[in-house]
Amino acid sequence: MPGFEDAGNGDGGAASASVPPPSETTIRVAIVDDQAMVRQGFGALLDAQSDMQVVGSADDGSAVVDLVRRTSPDVILMDIRMPTLNGLDATRAIFNMPGDHPRVIMLTTFDADEYVFSALRAGASGFLLKDATAEDMITAVRVVAGGESLLAPSVTRRLIAEYVAGPTVAKDTAVLGQLTDREIDVMTLVAKGHANAEVAEQLYLAEQTVKTHVSRILSKLGLRDRTQIVVAAYESGLVVAGS
Repeated sequence: MPGFEDAGNGDGGAASASVPPPSETTIRVAIVDDQAMVRQGFGALLDAQSDMQVVGSADDGSAVVDLVRRTSPDVILMDIRMPTLNGLDATRAIFNMPGDHPRVIMLTTFDADEYVFSALRAGASGFLLKDATAEDMITAVRVVAGGESLLAPSVTRRLIAEYVAGPTVAKDTAVLGQLTDREIDVMTLVAKGHANAEVAEQLYLAEQTVKTHVSRILSKLGLRDRTQIVVAAYESGLVVAGS
């Protein structure tokens, strides 16, 4: 599969090169997929990790809300294509629930799935192809559970550019008025896939200063993570497809 990256890393898919160390706390994982073999295979892999526990599974998105209420997962691996309720609508249902929400990793078979951009807008923290290596899967869960977003450079950025540039997406330029000029500079570079260190180098800032700007952007715009910064940058017209 194409490599993926923690959105805090560089542009070369470096996150797939090594598996992050186990979390100090147990990560509760739920798996939603209509294929029993996928649920069992992923479940066995993740359950074997010292810092992970598979707390439940479902074979359709229509069971997601009940699954979340019963098991309180930290991370959900969510298939995009399911027969009764797809992963996109199931993700929306999760984020319409009151209280804290689990983080969602979308699973897809194809690298051009038309649902992926909409899933990111609905609240997903990223996605993986189903033929991901064991190391990629473990890394994905740890990265997302740790509060970061998960982007596949060869897939996600192309999809974001394609769908936000489409005629059905209205540009929301008003959000930019909430940001300072420097925050706009940082948001632009983040949306183009640059890590904090790269942003710092290009803007002649300390890396910690960049992290502070990113935190302020998230707070001002009411965003959850860096994935949503990317989406917001395209939706606002700050970054144009192909630029």
